[in-house]
Formats: sequence, C-alpha cells, structure tokens
Amino acid sequence: MKILGISAFYHDSAAAIIVEGEIIAAAQEERFTRIKNTSEFPSNSIKYCLKEANINLDQLDAVVFYDNPHLKFHRLINTHLYFAPKGLKQFIIASYDWIKNKLNIKNKLLKLLSDIQPFDKHKIELLFSQHHLSHSASSFFTSNFKEAVILNIDGVGEWATATISKGTDNNITLLKEMRFPHSVGLLYSCFTYFLGFKVNSGEYKLMGLAPYGNIESNECKSFIRTIKESLLSINADGSIILNLDYFNYHIGLSMIHVDKWEALFGISKLNEGDKIKQSHCNLALAIQYVTEEIVIKMAIESKKITNSDYLCLAGGVALNCVANGKLLASNIFKDIYIQPASGDAGGAIGAALAAHFIYFEKERKLVDVLSEKNADLMKGSYLGPSYTEREIVETLDNLKANYIKYNDFQEVANKIAEEINLGKVIGWFQDRMEFGPRALGNRSIIADARNPEMQKN
Repeated sequence: MKILGISAFYHDSAAAIIVEGEIIAAAQEERFTRIKNTSEFPSNSIKYCLKEANINLDQLDAVVFYDNPHLKFHRLINTHLYFAPKGLKQFIIASYDWIKNKLNIKNKLLKLLSDIQPFDKHKIELLFSQHHLSHSASSFFTSNFKEAVILNIDGVGEWATATISKGTDNNITLLKEMRFPHSVGLLYSCFTYFLGFKVNSGEYKLMGLAPYGNIESNECKSFIRTIKESLLSINADGSIILNLDYFNYHIGLSMIHVDKWEALFGISKLNEGDKIKQSHCNLALAIQYVTEEIVIKMAIESKKITNSDYLCLAGGVALNCVANGKLLASNIFKDIYIQPASGDAGGAIGAALAAHFIYFEKERKLVDVLSEKNADLMKGSYLGPSYTEREIVETLDNLKANYIKYNDFQEVANKIAEEINLGKVIGWFQDRMEFGPRALGNRSIIADARNPEMQKN
C-alpha cells in the first residue's frame, strides 16, 4: 500500500507518505515556503514526498486528509446556534469561508493535487480521517507498543479537545473525550495571547517564559488560585469546565475578553515590543503549573480506565516538554512514547497510518528493539529532504555567497568550536531535515550554553 497523508487549511500544513506501513518521507510546508505555521495546501511537501518515495500520484492507493471538515462545520453551526445571538459577525465570516472553500473539500483536494501532476481521479481513494484519530495513529502506530493507552490533548479537532483511546495491534478504540468549547489547548493559547505571543505558534515561548516566574512568590500563588477559581474548574479525571464569560474564541474574532483578564489578574495584556515584567513571568508559570496538574490528572485517568502500562501522547499540548517531564517523573506508566511532531503537522503521518492499519486492515509488525538497527519507526524524525554536496556548492555559487569548503570534518569541527567559544551563534545543517518543531541536530542553532547572556544575543 502506498498512501499519502495531508494536513492543511488550519495551521502547520504538512504531507507524509508511507509505503507498506513504513514512513518514507514527511515534511511541513513552512520549510519550503518559509511562511511559519502556514495553512496553505502543502504542494511543495507533497512533491518532495513523491520524489523521495520515487512514485507518482497515479501509483498511490489512497490519499488521506487528516480531519473531517464536515464534522467541523457541524460544530461551527451548533456552537453558534447554542450561543446565539452572540457571535453573529464571526458566524457570518466563518460560514462564508466554509461555504466557499471547505465544504466542497473533496473536489478542492483533487484539483490541488492535479495542479501538482496529472492523475486518474477515479483510481485513487480519497479518505478523511478524524482529527484525534490522526493524532492517536501518529503516536501509537509509531510507538512500537503492542498495546497502549493514547492521550491526545490539543486545541480542538472536529468536536474533541482531549481524548483517551486504547491502541491494540492495528486498532484504536476511543474511550473518552472532552468537547469544545472546553479545551486545555485553547486555554493555554489564551494565555499565549494575553502574554503577547502569537496563538498557534508562540505557545513554546510561553512555556519558555514560565521558568522566569517565582513559584514561591505570593503573586504566583495568587495567580494559580485565580485561574482555578475564576477561569476554570478541574475535575478528578482531568477534564475541565471553562468559565466562558472570560473567553471569546467560541463566538468572537478574538481569544479572550482582554478587559476582564486585565481586571482579574491586575496586569495589562502584553503586546509585541512591550517590556516583560516579573508579573508576566509569574502568570506564565501559573498557567504552566495548572496545565501540568491537568495533564497528570488525565494521565492518571487514562491508567485507571485501561490499566495499561504504556502511554502514547499526541496533540499540541504534548509538545509541552516540561509537562511531559513531570509526567515521566510521576512513574504512572512503565514507558511513555511521545510523537515528535505532536501538532497538526504530525496528523499527516497519522492519517496515512490510520488508513493503512485501520481502514485497509493491514497487519502491524512490531520491531525487536534489541536486535533491529532501525527500531525507531519515526527514523529519528529525520524524514525531510537532504541535499548533496554538489547541490549545496551550486546553490552557494549561484547566490554568490562567501564560503569556505573544508574537505576534512575535523577541521570543520575545530573551526565551529572556536567560533562558539568566541560567542558566535552557529547555524548547523546536515543530512535529512527533521519533521516536527524540534531541532535535533540536522537543522540546528548552536551557541555557548555557558554564557548566561547568550540567549539575548
């Protein structure tokens, strides 16, 4: 089976291709267009994946889209009916976009694919996964666990904002879900917005700001109490109920009611370029602390209802490595697997794998990690394009760039070490590109960690 998975039209557009259940290639569209978190159809990513797999569109058995747009439209309609007449402006804008661009998604996808290369539209099976199934499949089917409980936590898919599923062999069964508008991912994004970062891309900055807060300070403790008493209630199973009086994303064109948040926390919303104060750091730490509490409770619930010793994580919140560290240290499970591309980009891989194992009912073969060289089914997440030395030199020459070509790696290593020691920041490039948001050594920025001022340079 040759299957192409696609994630697009929201954020982190990507494509992935699998052949007989093996991931051959995967890449985010932003890596080609240089538009961060782009939602555009991943034409460049698809071209790369086809080239890497050495096949064309006509040779594919299926193309799988990572979620179900019709279910999303159902959520849009029902949400606005429930809160009517609030949110009429957003409803009109969103409905126009859906009617024009998204409801006829099948024909749109076929047209965009045919723009890449001609193919027989009647030959390829066009499938639609569901958002959280794509997340679940991306983690469980690459985990090498025979069985595991799968915990997905993100902003929102069709309706689900967090799910607990059980993975066994080549099947995934949904056990429990939390639904929109109550969402841990959207809650975290609201704080991302309030503290001056961009939603759906700046959450890692919020996580990075949190350690500058002081958990022992009265202010931070007060912020934690305020969040838990005024913004949400946390149930024993980790599910949450948001106080929607403070939020606007479900009916409006902004994330929150800024004036209410400023009054609640006693600090002003940060905007780009504003100076970050200690109070902002303390608020970042407060929501990080609350998020970690929720994640741990959800993990405990996952263990309780499945009694599994193994946990797979996916969804945007699974990119919160600090929370993941606390979860690992809790020893709730014997082992934890986290999909490296846990956000929507990873849905492209998950959609393809879900089709292969669930829809086409293909047998899942586990790898003996003790004897197999390639035991990591994600291949270290090195699934993107690579470039030959000749291609690199030709590019540099065409750009008329100043460069020095070393023939000995030790010379390069010595030179880089010297530059780092002098306080320089190094861009490192080698082999295949990483898939997902983590720099893992092939596309990395390297600097001297001994210098406390280095991050400011």
